[in-house]
Amino acid sequence: MKRVFISFRAEDRQKVNGLRLLAANPDFDIEFYDESVRTAINSQNAAYIRTKIREKINRTSVTLCMVSALTHTSQWVDWELEESLDKGNDLIFMGFKDGPNTLRLPEIARRLKLPWYSWDYRLLAQLIGS
Repeated sequence: MKRVFISFRAEDRQKVNGLRLLAANPDFDIEFYDESVRTAINSQNAAYIRTKIREKINRTSVTLCMVSALTHTSQWVDWELEESLDKGNDLIFMGFKDGPNTLRLPEIARRLKLPWYSWDYRLLAQLIGS
């Protein structure tokens, strides 16, 4: 079973809830891990939150970044992606089904020239390798 960490802006949480339903689909042999972060990265709780998120990332081999128009502005997403890269996770960037046609990717995707894909659950299954 592939374990996938989902990185996303907290404001996109409702959309991500729909994505989690794929884990119940018999065609997908995956398990999702994520941490919905609502505390500012510079808060007093940031160290604790980072520890908890790092634990979740460490249990995964793939990080899926669900990209919306403002994902690139999230310090938490940037941190999660850097942690995932440091850990050796494969990084996948996929836009939401109702997302804009052009997106600005998080800094790490631009720096590493990683592609992003429009929402397609079949393609996601291929990319994850489930």
